[in-house]
Amino acid sequence: MVEIKNISEDPAHSLGVEDHEGGQYRLLYSKSKVYVNPTVYARDNIPGFVALVKREAANPTYLLAWLPETLLNEKGQTEWDKFVRTEERMTIHEEEEDAVLIDMPIPRPETYAFSVSLTSIYSLIIQPPSLSSWYGSIVINLINGTTLPTLHFHDDESRSFTALHKAPADHKHDIYPPPQSPLASSSKAVSWGGEDLLSRLKSYAHIMRSNLQPTLYLVDPSREDIETHSTQLFADDAVDDILAQSSYANSHSPIPAHRRPRPLTGTTNPYSPRSSILHRSLHSPSASSASSSSQARMALLQSFSQITRHAAHAAQHILSHPLAKPIVPHLPDPVKSLVNANGDLEWGSWVEKGGVGEFESARVYLARWARIVAEEGERERRKEAQTLPSSDSTELPSESTSLGVFELLQSSVNLPTPKSTRNPSSPVDEKTWKGWFNADGSPNISAEEMRRQIFQRGIISKGALRKQMWPFLLGVHEWDKTYAERKTAWETKRQRYRELKNQWWGVPEVFDRQDVIEERHRIDVDCRRTDRTHPLLASTTPVIDASDDEKGLHMRYSTISPGLSDIGAQAPTNEHIERMGGILLTYNFYDTDLGYVQGMSDLCAPVYVVMDADEELTFWCFVSVMTRMKHNFLRDQSGMKKQLSTLQQLIGVMDPELYRHLEKTDALNLFFCFRWILIAFKREFSFEDVLRLWEVLWTDCYSRNFVLFVSLAMLESHRDVIMRYLVEFDEILKYCNELSMTIELDSTLAQAEVLFLSFAQLVADIDRRRAEEPATGSGQMRNRTTGEVMSEGKSKFPILSDELRDLLKTGR
Repeated sequence: MVEIKNISEDPAHSLGVEDHEGGQYRLLYSKSKVYVNPTVYARDNIPGFVALVKREAANPTYLLAWLPETLLNEKGQTEWDKFVRTEERMTIHEEEEDAVLIDMPIPRPETYAFSVSLTSIYSLIIQPPSLSSWYGSIVINLINGTTLPTLHFHDDESRSFTALHKAPADHKHDIYPPPQSPLASSSKAVSWGGEDLLSRLKSYAHIMRSNLQPTLYLVDPSREDIETHSTQLFADDAVDDILAQSSYANSHSPIPAHRRPRPLTGTTNPYSPRSSILHRSLHSPSASSASSSSQARMALLQSFSQITRHAAHAAQHILSHPLAKPIVPHLPDPVKSLVNANGDLEWGSWVEKGGVGEFESARVYLARWARIVAEEGERERRKEAQTLPSSDSTELPSESTSLGVFELLQSSVNLPTPKSTRNPSSPVDEKTWKGWFNADGSPNISAEEMRRQIFQRGIISKGALRKQMWPFLLGVHEWDKTYAERKTAWETKRQRYRELKNQWWGVPEVFDRQDVIEERHRIDVDCRRTDRTHPLLASTTPVIDASDDEKGLHMRYSTISPGLSDIGAQAPTNEHIERMGGILLTYNFYDTDLGYVQGMSDLCAPVYVVMDADEELTFWCFVSVMTRMKHNFLRDQSGMKKQLSTLQQLIGVMDPELYRHLEKTDALNLFFCFRWILIAFKREFSFEDVLRLWEVLWTDCYSRNFVLFVSLAMLESHRDVIMRYLVEFDEILKYCNELSMTIELDSTLAQAEVLFLSFAQLVADIDRRRAEEPATGSGQMRNRTTGEVMSEGKSKFPILSDELRDLLKTGR
């Protein structure tokens, strides 16, 4: 990372030099919470202000600056208020009399502050917010070849995007980042801080976007740069436009309709405004040149056809070889369709299943193959262990010793490997459950013991015991009460549910309100496709409304009737789908701040099934589930960001080698864990395994964030495959997504427990050794790269954040 001392060789680039020349500085633009990240650890991030400054002189100079908050604080409250006031004003014209004049602070090398004139900037690399990067960023490249510290725009913390532009109440479903008000100089609203800054820079410099690299913006480009970066080599939609002009788009083709080229609109020449070399070579599709245009299109199509035909026949020839037979069953369906009994190419089938778009990199194949081999070897090892005499069983390695991370921890701090306490082969049954209560219904064991038993043993799947136990586990029924006390409390909850439901049930003015209609539609679409393979939800029997009921006309929340002709686009509904939708719509009135968010139906469906379609029990159990997981569904995704950040730190402490690999592959955002945590592995396990997993998570036996240790256990189970074969973020993402329905739950939970015990043991050992170590005073320093404290002549200890220490807290 380049510090200010690296650019101070040029006096025009340095903060404070021009200030000493007597010039005044006018603050034109300011934006808060723009971070510089010196290390990969979030705790080292430095917040600051990005600013546009005009130096008043005979020849005015415009500067782009970044000042850390700590440096600005040293100038006092007055200077700080100037930056805040400028940000709140959003637009400042140079001719305004009440211009904001500031004193440019003199930077220190360790602050990363910089100030450069716009004329010294060569280019900007702008990365907007994306799924794989929470915050957008801007990289500034100078003419002398220096690259300044990357600026990360935390719009969810910035005053200009939060305090001054709060979304109206009826826009609570807008996505992050929140839209900002349009600037006076632009008729187009900006969507994030970097775009806001770019629009302001365009007022003081000519900025051109490169056609060769979409994220590259040239500042005051030379004529040579303009010629180089303005020519588009090949437009993304050029081939679609060509094919749409031909008869190919309307001909009979095995390609599905949604994959065919889109038709062109309008009658004007679609190629005339384009700068692509390909388009320049094509004639206008007018009547006078119809023949030459048709010839060009046919030549292009024939070339594509020959390439595709040769590639397909080559693949068929290879896969038809006898040596390839063992691997054919392991190939994806589109590839297997190339080989049939007659050895002919099944072109139509291949195209229908996705064509070449379904091909993957060889590394993902190797990783998947290695995983299958490793899992088969582990199963064989366990079978062999079970056949050995019991006297020798104590000498065999326990199941947790296969985790490489424990070898690393044991060698580094000399800690013993913990053992798992789980015993899922002996779940809690009806007899055990009844034995936990006295005759009056009061319990004879503590709530902690009840939760510990469920964590270790689970609940028997036969019968309806879960319906009795889950309300206690989720806190719907209080544990230390008698039957009579619980019955009274439950009647109160039942009445409360009826009151909430009656806010929309049979109330046309509410039921048909526009915002409620939108919620109904979202809920309807999600419920129709949630767990439709389960017998309770799989029925396609239409719901018959009771028209003689005064509320019959408004009893259904659904907006799509199963009798409509477009039912092919939606799964049919039934009584249970309708009832579950009603529960979710009632929750929308219960939690008006959050409302319904996509993914909640995944959490509600298993609860509805376990509660055997009991509306009141399902609702209050679902409320308890959402109380635990509400932060996952916040609009700004702050809850998910925090959990993924904590998981990232946990990996860094427990498995530094895996952490470095993820860092090297740009996978430290852990987006491949997003779905795991968001809905608590609902899509990764079978329906029955999900029930067993959730009741373990709800016990909070070890940690209220035990889901992170389950995530870590899944990564540790596949760490060797990930580190050996997968070297790109997309490969890791695809590999982890394909683990769905292939994971053994019991071994994963046992591994997660061992990981937690190892982490707790490690934290205690670090605290003990740090307490025993004498204070080193000035000899202690921080390693900027690793984020660790080092003392001269002594061992170093990882710095544990508050988020990591919170993992040791239970939820009760």
